[in-house]
Amino acid sequence: MFSLNVPVPGRVERLASELHPALTSFDSIRERHSLVVKRFDTSLDDDADSLPRLRERLRGTLRGVDPFEVRTDGIGAFEIPTKGSGPVVYLAIDSPGLFDLHDRLCAEFGTVPEMEGDDYTPHVTLARGGRIEDARALTERRVEDVRWTVEEVRVWDGRYREDAARIPL
Repeated sequence: MFSLNVPVPGRVERLASELHPALTSFDSIRERHSLVVKRFDTSLDDDADSLPRLRERLRGTLRGVDPFEVRTDGIGAFEIPTKGSGPVVYLAIDSPGLFDLHDRLCAEFGTVPEMEGDDYTPHVTLARGGRIEDARALTERRVEDVRWTVEEVRVWDGRYREDAARIPL
């Protein structure tokens, strides 16, 4: 499955690294960080399994989208995530431009139920699995906000666990 992601800057990686000691009680700690804008599902769109077709449609869909600002907004948690083990601890993201881009992509490619559209919560996953009490305690922790400008998006190939395409805004 492909997804469209916003690359996170080194400052977000450093923040995640600084939080690492507080994440050791969780079952798994995310080492690679990303910000998912849209998942592409073959049940919603036939082009979702073809990188060349998906890339060309994305170029058209993204035409006219200007670079936009994003900022981290503290630590959040999904106590019971839609998929996978919980809880999930994450850096919350605030960005009207990101929501606008997500809405545009959902209009073009369909909305994955329970994860997108009104259910979309932009975030950078830090860790998952473990005790809910530990997740709740982390959400009380204050962290420095990180701000950056999104100037490109990347198509992530889940099969190979790597970026398959870059598209400038």
